Amino acid sequence: MAQRQIDILMYHSVSDRGGATAINAATFAMQMEILVASGVPVVTLDDLIEARTTAPRSVILTFDDGFQDFADIAWPVLERHRLPAMVYLPVDHVGRSENWRGIASPPRRLMDWATIRRLADAGCHFGSHTLSHPALPALAPADLERELTQSRRIIEDRLSRDIRHFAPPYGLADARVRAAIGRAGYATSVSTRLASATSDSDPMDLPRIEMFYFQHRARWSAHLAGRGQGYLSRRRLLRTVKSRLMVPWMGL
Repeated sequence: MAQRQIDILMYHSVSDRGGATAINAATFAMQMEILVASGVPVVTLDDLIEARTTAPRSVILTFDDGFQDFADIAWPVLERHRLPAMVYLPVDHVGRSENWRGIASPPRRLMDWATIRRLADAGCHFGSHTLSHPALPALAPADLERELTQSRRIIEDRLSRDIRHFAPPYGLADARVRAAIGRAGYATSVSTRLASATSDSDPMDLPRIEMFYFQHRARWSAHLAGRGQGYLSRRRLLRTVKSRLMVPWMGL
């Protein structure tokens, strides 16, 4: 059987803040319009792990950090197109502003629980992005377990639904961390490794497509049409170099 290709798209902020973790509103709207026009089905992580989709090509939308601009800007676009999305929440920062390494200046505000509940009731999906947004490989076992289990429990209590999906901050998850994620009861964990997932991908190490690299209409259209592998390979090489530089920056 041929492998299925699943592009798990990675977003953070949808705003004019600039930098690699922000896509402006017009660009995001363009990306969604082209995605819908392409006919490539947009599915959920639950669809993926439960094999509810057999399409040869599909897309999953994910957003890290739960910024307020998701509710203000991204969600209305997604709702208009009836597109499902997963938002990963760093629980201790809900209703506050980002304060981890690499943040925007001034810091961006995160959604509060009332907003998150409203979106969940409207069909948005939520997962854990830990409690405090730490670099997980640097944590002692007890602290790692706390970040994984308590964040999941709090979101479940707040939203009255199972939380099955996880995103490690900075995309940092070695074999020890991935094993702990599985023990904590998550069904999937996504990375920042730049690639398409396949039906054979490890559910605890799913690669994603960083949408900062697809802000040009022609480039995004070509990717969805299956003609973007050369560009993706070049970006992947640069991403690998950046990741190797980030590990000492994180103090690991």
